[in-house]
Amino acid sequence: MPPQVRTALDRLTAAVRQFSLVQRSFLVVAVAAVVVGAVALAGWLGRPTMSPLFSGLAGADASAIVDQLTKDGVTYQLADGGGTILVPQANLYSERIAMAAAGLPANSGGAGYSLLDKLPVTASDFQQQTAYQRATEGELGKTVESIDGVEAATVKLALPQDSVFVSQQADPTASVFVRTRPGVTLTTDQVQAIVHLVSAGIPKMKTTDVAVVDASGQVLSAVGTGTAGGALASQQATDYESKVRQAVQNLLDPLVGPGKSAVTVTAQLNQDSSQTTTEKYSAPTPSTPPLASSTKSEQYTGSGSSATGVLGPDNIAVPNGGSGNGAYSSTSADVTNSIDKQTQVVTSGPGGLTRQSVSVAVDATAAKNLDMTALTSAISAAAGIDATRGDTLSVQRMAFDTARQDQAQQALADADAQRKTADRNALLMKAGIGGAALLLVIVLLVLGGRRSRRVRREALDLGELGARAEERPLLEGLDGLPGLPAAPGPQPEDNPLLARRREIEAMADEQPTEIAELLRLWMSAPSGGSRR
Repeated sequence: MPPQVRTALDRLTAAVRQFSLVQRSFLVVAVAAVVVGAVALAGWLGRPTMSPLFSGLAGADASAIVDQLTKDGVTYQLADGGGTILVPQANLYSERIAMAAAGLPANSGGAGYSLLDKLPVTASDFQQQTAYQRATEGELGKTVESIDGVEAATVKLALPQDSVFVSQQADPTASVFVRTRPGVTLTTDQVQAIVHLVSAGIPKMKTTDVAVVDASGQVLSAVGTGTAGGALASQQATDYESKVRQAVQNLLDPLVGPGKSAVTVTAQLNQDSSQTTTEKYSAPTPSTPPLASSTKSEQYTGSGSSATGVLGPDNIAVPNGGSGNGAYSSTSADVTNSIDKQTQVVTSGPGGLTRQSVSVAVDATAAKNLDMTALTSAISAAAGIDATRGDTLSVQRMAFDTARQDQAQQALADADAQRKTADRNALLMKAGIGGAALLLVIVLLVLGGRRSRRVRREALDLGELGARAEERPLLEGLDGLPGLPAAPGPQPEDNPLLARRREIEAMADEQPTEIAELLRLWMSAPSGGSRR
């Protein structure tokens, strides 16, 4: 072992021996904590980074992939209830290639258009149509599964066959079954997105021809009514009521104060779809030119005699024919005038407001200085009250029972005070622990420094000072060092005795207590002792 290392170990051992039992216990705990922290840090730094291999897996696929990873000897972790498998980053891409070669995952969102790759050349027209429909259903199902919150989706299509012998073709329809992740509920916008996604992927399909059902059996979108049917109709009414209630509450809070008013809104929405066609005709103005006009005129003139007699036997007497200049005239006109025609088609979808009722109660104490007529008018404007539609509005000034509110505020204040007290105690505890640790470190450093200096002093060879009789007066006269006579001899820089004396003077200046203790030990030693 090198001398430097041996000296350091000896000093450390000597310093530890000077510690008390409490100091040694603290030292052992500190060393153990450092070792445990170092081991934990090394384990954390050496842990591989895990990356998702697959996510959103079915149970069968997850089981098959786990078996394959175990067979390959690759560590893995499961997340999201077993639907996500994590592997080390170094094995991510190689395992994906290996899983693809093994055909895993096998049930990832349906077959899709890959079904058409397996279609034989000799397939009939019915087989081709069926395979194409199944492929379309699989692709739509995989697309719906990409929506956030959807765990699995199945799409079924009802596509009518085109025929030239049918005057009116039936519309295609679709049904979508979705299973959401645990604790996730699809919003109205997400349901509408699913409906529009499916309807846009099928020719001639309307959004009202798509039905969406979740795993709990709740109808999210019904055929013929769209997303407004079923439970979403109630949700639409609830959203409207909440919107109006919030608007009225925002008006009342600055006037009477928060918690000093109560607002209730009841809305009736029309869930029927209707189409109205209106045609209006208006007469043209005199300056409007006609669309078409025609005039017919006939005129005959002549001087011959008119024909007389009647058909029949010749023995019947007939009047004699007259003679004259004869004339005939006829005129007719046909005019087609333009008529203004206006056709208006109005289609009303479901969700229109039929009527609403708004009831407002304000605290009598807070609203005692308010004009109730002006307040009612302001609330009517904020809520959108329409009397012609049958809307009703009631604003009353009442005495509020604030006992429960006061109790809640007091409970909140107490909880806040307890939280602040707990935070303060935790802060004081942390400060105390930190201060104790800092004090322990300072004590250890001071004790270690003193022990180190003591070891260095003991290691200093002062036996040579007592070996020579001519050096002893120098030590005995330490208190009067400035008055010592100069000893003859070589120059100070060449005299080792003077150099040693300067070292002793410097040590006496820096450590007077230790030098005095050393001299006291020498003076108390018996004559002929170890100083010789």
